[in-house]
Amino acid sequence: MAETSIHKARRLLTPAHGAASPWAALGAAALAASAAMLMAGVMVLGPGVRFDEPPASNQSWDAGQG
Repeated sequence: MAETSIHKARRLLTPAHGAASPWAALGAAALAASAAMLMAGVMVLGPGVRFDEPPASNQSWDAGQG
């Protein structure tokens, strides 16, 4: 009796294996490609690159008001 209960419990606890989705593989490849592009951009720019904000202008956008 105990032997059949153990086998039944193991069968119920074993996860069912589904078919692999091609969309999952495509998503993983896209994620890896985007990570590679970001890492390549960091390597090209390097740690010494700074993007300074342009100075603020005092001119109004509407030239007719000033």
